[in-house]
Amino acid sequence: MKKFLLIVGLSFSLILSQAQQIALLKYRGGGDWYANPTSLPNLIRFCNQNLGTTLDTEPATVEVGSKEIFNYPFVHMTGHGNVVFSDEEALNLRTYLLAGGFLHIDDNYGIDPYVRSQMKKVFPELEFIELPFSHPIYHQKYNFPNGLPKIHEHDNKPTQGFGLIYENRLICFYTYECDLGDGWEDISVHNDTQEMHIKALQMGANLIQYVFTY
Repeated sequence: MKKFLLIVGLSFSLILSQAQQIALLKYRGGGDWYANPTSLPNLIRFCNQNLGTTLDTEPATVEVGSKEIFNYPFVHMTGHGNVVFSDEEALNLRTYLLAGGFLHIDDNYGIDPYVRSQMKKVFPELEFIELPFSHPIYHQKYNFPNGLPKIHEHDNKPTQGFGLIYENRLICFYTYECDLGDGWEDISVHNDTQEMHIKALQMGANLIQYVFTY
């Protein structure tokens, strides 16, 4: 396993030195993993323009159990409903994250109980912990001293950013009661204000910068 992780880690280094592409996670269970079709393209465009990244303008789509997941240093997951990982898929996702990959989960309202149970299959020894507002993910190019922006209201709860941390490395960031991905979408989709659209993109850019820096 250690030899395999080393090889995968080296492959990530090669990816970062060459073409960069991020991916949308496709999962089973009936949840709409394909929600927010304009969100990642808009985030990529914003990052290339404002961070100087050279991300491929079209995100990939990758299945949880596919070995292709190791081609992408940043994988985004969203949806409203059920999520199911097989044992093989859970192991593949675990190996990817331990090898240096990063998963961003965005609750599009309704995914919370399902994704928590399935991530427990991936890392039974870990718990999601709320990251303090002092965490570097909130203080990259854009400063968010009060944590995640509130893009959409659902249950009148505050936004929360949860993380899975393995050996002092943040491997998964879960944005809850925020609807960050909705904020990345074309403004006309949800009739968000320009201000909230920009805040969402700025926080998303922080995620990308954090992943490529830490």
